[in-house]
Amino acid sequence: MNVDFHDQTNTIESDYVDLLKRVLHFTAEKEDVSSNAELSVTLVTNNEIQTINRDYRGKDKPTDVISFALEEQVEEEVTIKGAEIPVALGDIIISVEKAKEQATDYGHSFKRELAFLAVHGFLHLLGYDHMTEDEEKQMFQKQETILGEFGIER
Repeated sequence: MNVDFHDQTNTIESDYVDLLKRVLHFTAEKEDVSSNAELSVTLVTNNEIQTINRDYRGKDKPTDVISFALEEQVEEEVTIKGAEIPVALGDIIISVEKAKEQATDYGHSFKRELAFLAVHGFLHLLGYDHMTEDEEKQMFQKQETILGEFGIER
């Protein structure tokens, strides 16, 4: 899987970039994601994610992570067959400032919070959601299992 990484804050050390790529690859293996899949991860400021949150979700406040899935097939859409076209899963946008705030609030490391947000955003790209109590339970259990197996605990 190809992960296209962009740090628009210019504040993230290469160790963190490597961690995010490894945890996303690990999640892809756990979820049987095609090896020719691709996605992008962009790290932004609270101001940038607030603008995105306002423009696309109608919520004028910063949030921690937003995902834009590209592989949602709509009714009557034609499926392309036969070609080895990379599967473009979508984009994950993470607020570095919000990740730092939440790490402090939850009493765990910035490393853990970044990994959590990356996995959370990735699961959204794969179709998981938390709109109902059952969906939330399933998604959050999956996140904790993936992070635990990867070696990142609370």
